Amino acid sequence: MDELKLRDSDDIQGDVIAGFKKDQMTLLFLKFEDAARARTWVKGLEPQISTTRQVAAFNAAFRKAREASAGDDPKSLKATWTNVSFTYEGLRELAGKDPLPSVEPMSGLEAFKQGSDKRALGDTGDSSPEMWLFGNGKGQPIHAVLTIASDTVQDLQAALRQQREACAASKIVIVFQQDGATLPGTRRGKEHFGFKDGVSEPGVIGFDEPDPVKPEFVKGKHGTRLIPPGEFVVGLDRVDGVPLKTPDWADNGSFQVVRRLGQDVPGFWSQVAGQLKVLKKAKVVPPEATSEWLAARLVGRWRSGTPVATCPHADRPSNALAGEDNDFGFRNDPEGYITPLFSHLRCTNPRDGLQEKPGDPPFDENPVMDRRRIIRRGAPYGAPFDPASEGPGGPDEKRGLLFVCYQSDLVEQFEFIQKRWIDSPDFPPNRANKPGPDGMVGAAGQLSYETPGKTTQLTLSQFVNTEGSVYAFVPSLTLLRLLGDGRLTDKPPAVVRPTDAFLPIPDMQRADGKSWYWAYGTGGDGGVCRTVSIADGDEHRDVRERPDRSLSTWPCYAGVTKVDAILPVPDEQRINGRSRFWLFHTVEGRQVYRLISIADGAETGLPPEQAGRVDRPDRPLSAWASFSGVEQVDAFLPVPDMQRVNGKSWYWVFHTQMGAQVYRLISIADGSAHQDVIERGDRGLDLWRSLTGITRVDEFLAVPDMQRINGMSLFWVFHQDKYRIIVIRDGHGHEDQITVEDRPLTVWTSLTS
Repeated sequence: MDELKLRDSDDIQGDVIAGFKKDQMTLLFLKFEDAARARTWVKGLEPQISTTRQVAAFNAAFRKAREASAGDDPKSLKATWTNVSFTYEGLRELAGKDPLPSVEPMSGLEAFKQGSDKRALGDTGDSSPEMWLFGNGKGQPIHAVLTIASDTVQDLQAALRQQREACAASKIVIVFQQDGATLPGTRRGKEHFGFKDGVSEPGVIGFDEPDPVKPEFVKGKHGTRLIPPGEFVVGLDRVDGVPLKTPDWADNGSFQVVRRLGQDVPGFWSQVAGQLKVLKKAKVVPPEATSEWLAARLVGRWRSGTPVATCPHADRPSNALAGEDNDFGFRNDPEGYITPLFSHLRCTNPRDGLQEKPGDPPFDENPVMDRRRIIRRGAPYGAPFDPASEGPGGPDEKRGLLFVCYQSDLVEQFEFIQKRWIDSPDFPPNRANKPGPDGMVGAAGQLSYETPGKTTQLTLSQFVNTEGSVYAFVPSLTLLRLLGDGRLTDKPPAVVRPTDAFLPIPDMQRADGKSWYWAYGTGGDGGVCRTVSIADGDEHRDVRERPDRSLSTWPCYAGVTKVDAILPVPDEQRINGRSRFWLFHTVEGRQVYRLISIADGAETGLPPEQAGRVDRPDRPLSAWASFSGVEQVDAFLPVPDMQRVNGKSWYWVFHTQMGAQVYRLISIADGSAHQDVIERGDRGLDLWRSLTGITRVDEFLAVPDMQRINGMSLFWVFHQDKYRIIVIRDGHGHEDQITVEDRPLTVWTSLTS
């Protein structure tokens, strides 16, 4: 059907919206030793990656066969699926450049770039990153996560052998291997605490068939809401209709969270029994209540998956078989008398029962709750806990949940749920007694067990610890093919218009939150100038305000074919509506300079002959006493705290000498003569810590709203096809350092053709 077109996608990898749903699963965490060989490996892997179409078709056939055999798994239908994802470092290795040169603060892209070990996710104590088995940020880096899932152990092992050999041939190190498998026997479909898992997965519009009577729900799954696919797959329709700010290469991909969560099963059940005594002593639970009864309230479901909300007194497994295990809400239980507010179910998906404060109407599920949904995959690992066993299955056996989830925004989905709902003791907010963290998987803490007229405090330890964590990106098949060629896009590379100098438009600096400049370069007919603006703020968003114009149209540029450098005359800015500049340019192989003036309003309508004029014609550099021995001025850098001080302004002058760039310190006096002096002779660039690795600076540009802030000034440094941001401190030593490492000039949209 056309409305289910996502089922036919051969570009979205399997497991994102079409779950693998296999009994056996292994994740290989990989490190690339050789980027070129890794790209070759990607090329060979791409045809083996399972697509949404393949997995959806198999799952549909499997479901029909199972229904035909009264619920038994069809033995003739088997498959092995493969999925691959890459960390930020992995994408950078394959692409040979930064895939995210600029990210918004506090965004999902920033979280992906930083990695989960750098995020405040409540991973402290035994869950601290330094304790992790993988992804700790200190041991071997993770570049890729390869997921292999199969119906049988034999098929899984065969696929693993094949992938291990391919990795060895490509110098790819397997940093860690994590196995997962469905628990055996009566534990099938459950996690290690004993509760049915994966019950309340969202439906996806365009993939799952809607109910003909209630089209907001999945057909045959009462209570399973249909969510727009863009909440899980980048570039598709989202809940609020507003597209995410993601690069084009991310389309049809998904951000993946992988976490190894160790479970203390004996500790969980021991503390459940202990806290049940507290409740019985307070006489707030029925006398016949058992540990199973209280555990169901910590989870929100009975072992079978039956919700406490619909069956508060005892488990009724038949409800789950009838497909009603997801058709419920909490609107009629705002106080948490039936399903406690700290239950795992309410902390991960409050459904229709979340209020800003008691007495307020609950939030609508669409859009408030729908924007926080994630698609969960994964499997248990380790032997089940068996109190009667002294070997595998004993209390000290390593066991837990291999948690995998997919979403389009790491911050607004996974991290929001983890930080604001699961680990927060104050969710839902504004309660007289803080409900406490998630009673099943949350941090240790106090829980408020609410009954009419009484609150009983429970104390629980943490039963689930993080033992490894990775943020990765599951690329589309299109991007995977491009990565095999070391590319992120099949579009022609952006062309940067080389910029030789910037002139700050005098009356348009910090005007309405923007600063305007003329950026000089060369075009087909010689020198050109384009108008750009840079906004104040953390992003310093830059815009091309006017395209390139030939310098020949301005009288003040007569005879100028290339502007080498511009220096504002320090004491002649905005005087009687005009500002003066020394303009350095080359004539017949020899650099000269002239004095020009620019009128206020030059960018907003004055004719060229009025806007700019030559106040003094070209002169040789020898007219400057401070330029003795200088053949070519490349750039000026104003000493931030020494401008117009005691009638002088100081500058570092970068110039080329015998093929190498050096710098000197000069001063220029106020007054009509503008007497200039060498304050310190030539030195090499290696004395600047912030210019490490640069052999030639093309231009400095002051960050307009970051001058003399707390004794520090920021500058963009342009060199070849890159730029960086440096800081210079006030004071005698003028300590300098890099604040943002080199990025490609293509990040500047105003300079990109």
